[in-house]
Amino acid sequence: MTRLLVATRNAGKLVEMQRMLAASDLGGVTVVGLADVPAFPEAPEVGATFAENALAKARDAAAATGLPAVADDSGLAVDALNGMPGVLSARWCGRHGDDLANLELLLGQLGDVPDERRGARFVCAAAFVTPGGGETVVHGEWPGVIARAPRGTNGFGYDPIFVPEGEERSSAELSAAEKDAESHRGRALRALIPHLTALGA
Repeated sequence: MTRLLVATRNAGKLVEMQRMLAASDLGGVTVVGLADVPAFPEAPEVGATFAENALAKARDAAAATGLPAVADDSGLAVDALNGMPGVLSARWCGRHGDDLANLELLLGQLGDVPDERRGARFVCAAAFVTPGGGETVVHGEWPGVIARAPRGTNGFGYDPIFVPEGEERSSAELSAAEKDAESHRGRALRALIPHLTALGA
């Protein structure tokens, strides 16, 4: 049985990625998280792009553990903010991982922006790195708009204020299965699956 390491400290993201990879039926592959391997130094995210950050995390994890590793970097790109918060999404408020503060700051910044200019998209870059040096990066995007107030309790991050294209519900009001089928991370991970299936062979 081959172990595949999902290199993230974000609990919500780990659950999501493990669920999606399990649903992909990677025969002979067990998905594990960072809590399942010995601790190793993790470099801060300093890349200018989602792809750079995802690759750095996956490279660190594969080198430290000897396991094939998947890592993603994702965030919200808002049209009226010229694509920001982008790679700064998790620390938009100045503190890393304070979802509520990030969300409230973003809503405040968009307070005067009319509905027709509230376009946004979730963006994900997912990287797969093997200890032997193989590297693959794929991307996924999920277009939508920013709501005026948070709605829903499923999901994390900016999910409560993101309304996907063609939907009236926020991302946080979708079921896990609905979100996995449409989300930026779901699209990126599905693009990675062909590269992961060889692990179980």
